[in-house]
Amino acid sequence: MTTSAIAPAIDLPVAEPSTAQLKRELHRAQLRKRLSAMALIAPLMIFLLVVFVAPIAILLKRAVENPEVADTLPNTVVALKGWKRTGTPPDAAFAALATDLAVAREHSTAGNLARRINSELPGARSVIMKTARAMPLQGADGKPMTPGETRQALIEIDEQWGKPEYWQAIAKNGSRYSPYYLLASLDLRQDSMGNIVRVDEEQSAYQQIFVRTFVISLGVTLFCLLLGYPLAYWLSTMPERRANLFMILVLIPFWTSILVRVAAWMVLLQSEGLVNKTLMALHLTNGPLELLFNRTGVYISMTHILLPFMILPMYSVMKSIPPTYMRAAVSLGSHPFAAFWRVYVPQTYPGVGAGALLVFILALGYYITPALLGGTNEQMVSYYVAYFINVTINWGMACALGALLFAATLVLYGVYRRFAKMDVSMG
Repeated sequence: MTTSAIAPAIDLPVAEPSTAQLKRELHRAQLRKRLSAMALIAPLMIFLLVVFVAPIAILLKRAVENPEVADTLPNTVVALKGWKRTGTPPDAAFAALATDLAVAREHSTAGNLARRINSELPGARSVIMKTARAMPLQGADGKPMTPGETRQALIEIDEQWGKPEYWQAIAKNGSRYSPYYLLASLDLRQDSMGNIVRVDEEQSAYQQIFVRTFVISLGVTLFCLLLGYPLAYWLSTMPERRANLFMILVLIPFWTSILVRVAAWMVLLQSEGLVNKTLMALHLTNGPLELLFNRTGVYISMTHILLPFMILPMYSVMKSIPPTYMRAAVSLGSHPFAAFWRVYVPQTYPGVGAGALLVFILALGYYITPALLGGTNEQMVSYYVAYFINVTINWGMACALGALLFAATLVLYGVYRRFAKMDVSMG
């Protein structure tokens, strides 16, 4: 047996990790967890960015875009920089306009310019298109015209070029971004000097449309609250098995197309429909009521469609309220109605607020129901958004109206959050 075999084992000291090494290992472990969590939610974030955030950003950008004049008449915009917008501009502006219109004719872009200026000056489309077709201008000897000769030639093509209105419209819209569409959505405009003024009374319409939209949405919200609160309370007091059965009936509208429901209401509310026949059979009315193509039909149909959005938040809150609170208040001498109003109802405010906010916001953007069941005086903002997109191809106005609705939604949500925080702090 060798000496090394019988030698006693010697324990070598093991180096303990330092505090810095432990911190680095902990940091790496936390980083791995964060990266794993981010990898899990990355598909959802990408989906939200593509289908929600990006369209909203494009909508807000398009609402303030005004590129037609700046893109089609770049030299003219530069020539009008020092012009004070009184009288006719200098000869250099006429020469720049002729050059820009010649390029616009070659690239077939004069139509966009004509449509944009025509929105401010009726009749401008024919003036611009006629002038563009006469380009390029040449002198009698075939040489390029001087700026003074160009001025005279343009006025001979159409005398409107000798008036300041067309030049003021070009100078006012020379920037690629302007509040033109947003102002127009509020019945405002910029005058020839750039000051914000109200449009003429006969042209004012959008403020009334916004008021109508908010009034209809508020009315639908109130009707849903009046119908939904007792129904949600009744469901919350039922045994769970019966409550689930009746909840299926509440959720049936979710499983039916909106078009089908609107068509059903058109059949029910018409002069020879079931509603009018029932009312006349019960001798409640002497003749058929006008329930279609007015605000009554809009309220009935929208309330029916949006009622589940009011019931569900209130039912979830009511279900969590212990019934012992009411019994304790009554046992202490309170009248049952007073106990309900002072003890039970305040605890349902979060559900009422959530349901009212949800119904109101959904009602703001409704299009199909007012379009089919309402008359000309019941159309909401969404109808005009669709009109500008599908009929007039005016994306600027459509995006401006949509941006204002989006802003109103954010304001409502902010007000709700503020009141919700106040309720929590008071509680």
